[in-house]
Amino acid sequence: MILFIVLIGTTDAIFYLPGMAAHDYVYQELVPLKVNKISSVHTQIPYKYYSLLSVCQPHNVVDDTENLGEILMGDRIENSPYEIPFLDDENECKVLNFFGKDCKITVGGDALKQLREKIEADYKVHWLLDGLPVREYESSAMDTGFHLGYKEKLAGESKPTYYVYNHVDIIIMYHKNVNDDKARIVGFEVEPKSIAYHIENFDVNTNYTCPRSKGTPQTVSGDTESILWTYQVTFKESLVLWNKRWDSYFQSGDSSFHWFSIVNSLMIVFILTIMVAMIMMRALRADFRKYNAIDAEDSEETGWKMIHGDIFRPPARPMLLSVLIGSGVQVFFMTVVTMVFAVLGFLSPAAIGSLATALIVLFVFMAMFAGYFSTRAFMFFKGKNWKKNTLYTAFTFPGIVFGIFFVINMFLRGSGSSAAVGLGSFAAIIGMWFGISVPLVFWGSYFASKKPVPEDPVRTNQIPRQIPDQIWYMNPYLSVLMGGILPFGAVFIELYFILSSLWNNQFYYIFSFLFIVLIILVFTSAEISIVMCYFQLCAEDYHWWWRSFLVSGSSAIYVFFYSISFFGQLQITKFVSILLYFAYSFIMSLAFFVLTGSIGFFSCYWFVRKIYSSIHIN
Repeated sequence: MILFIVLIGTTDAIFYLPGMAAHDYVYQELVPLKVNKISSVHTQIPYKYYSLLSVCQPHNVVDDTENLGEILMGDRIENSPYEIPFLDDENECKVLNFFGKDCKITVGGDALKQLREKIEADYKVHWLLDGLPVREYESSAMDTGFHLGYKEKLAGESKPTYYVYNHVDIIIMYHKNVNDDKARIVGFEVEPKSIAYHIENFDVNTNYTCPRSKGTPQTVSGDTESILWTYQVTFKESLVLWNKRWDSYFQSGDSSFHWFSIVNSLMIVFILTIMVAMIMMRALRADFRKYNAIDAEDSEETGWKMIHGDIFRPPARPMLLSVLIGSGVQVFFMTVVTMVFAVLGFLSPAAIGSLATALIVLFVFMAMFAGYFSTRAFMFFKGKNWKKNTLYTAFTFPGIVFGIFFVINMFLRGSGSSAAVGLGSFAAIIGMWFGISVPLVFWGSYFASKKPVPEDPVRTNQIPRQIPDQIWYMNPYLSVLMGGILPFGAVFIELYFILSSLWNNQFYYIFSFLFIVLIILVFTSAEISIVMCYFQLCAEDYHWWWRSFLVSGSSAIYVFFYSISFFGQLQITKFVSILLYFAYSFIMSLAFFVLTGSIGFFSCYWFVRKIYSSIHIN
């Protein structure tokens, strides 16, 4: 099964969603080049491409229809003034123009200052051609976009000199069809250059070709600069097939290390699981033989059987625990369904924002599982007011996430970022929450309330039993922190790749690895919770409800601290960027907390019911 998942999840098996069929271009057919955002790994704050006042804009800027994921990620796809006839062999430098007017722009004041600041922050330009993101010529396979400009410190100067890339050599790779004269685009690269031109008395109406170069790069360090935007297009035939054109975007130099780490982690956890299972079964079988023996009534009860009259006593704050459990189940089903679609190839990178959109939409629709399992857990705890519990389930976890997102969005709007969500998108998110998610929570809770509560295998005493003094390593805080190490150890390698892709503007599409890691995480969370629960019961401590959730859920603490350590690699200095990083890291850690915690809880619940229903109580 795992081998099958790996095979269909590799990049060699990538296919496209319906509606993303290949486009066959004919000779001199105009190829639409679309512009997207500009972004920087040093600020993590994207902007619209046309927010740069120094770049040439078409007469009418037309935005593509964007999905919710594109909006949240700051993608703003718009048309451009670049005219690219397919397979035009002129291969000469052209001046960017529209309606017979050259794109000679005089920049000064704040606009020039903003341009220098973005070059200083190492911003990259993102374009799209036939659905393919642009890559800088001879750059790393994982990197997309090309640099806006560069700076250098000249000898004898105290301040650096800034240069803008005002010329681009556009390189388009195509693959010819076998049966006709048409061809398909399979590659898109750009080699940016900084060229200062002699633009005095230059008229694009008489000459579309580039004027004579001054032999120096185009500086933007003065008080006022006149910039002429130019381009040159080169077509190269390629042997790459259209359905393989994305493969190069996912190549990584450390793939062998990735494979080795995942397989090594899988084998260690697998062997550890077998060992723990054997130890547990041997210990429990010995207990069962002892307690169910004919003369068991003459023997003194010890260990976990001593607390059979208190084992199903309701926990403290049962409503809070049930809300966390319901939210964890919601995140779990959202993750599993998203992973299934991703592994099968339905979340193609050609559909920008599809992954983020899928996560949001599935989270909303999985709310019915949150309501159902939250109410079921609340009924396990002998709770009565299930409607109040449902209300908390519908608003607690989503409300925390929405509140954090609202604060982030205010700062992004203040920065003028393209990732800032407008009123229309906000209304859509709130509408999905109140119009779909909340009703589904109540719907799931209603069905759960109609289902009878399973009878406890043992009777609960009226007077709680005193818990004996615990040995030092069974201290609740210590055991919880120790329990979170194993689930974190199962995911921290993959977490590095996810964080690197997310914050370095790279594609993450190794969902086969991630699916295997998810399976490992489920088993390790369940395993460590059962083991720690068994040790706790043997120590005659019956407060297992909360600890079963927290033992595996504490791995989120290590995830958050790992995010803090990863932050040092990003070289982020601006306050808004720091706030953005830690806010999203907190949301990720919180989701990881409820996810692993709910897995641990239901594993322990099944384990406790199993062992106490297998013994005879006098």
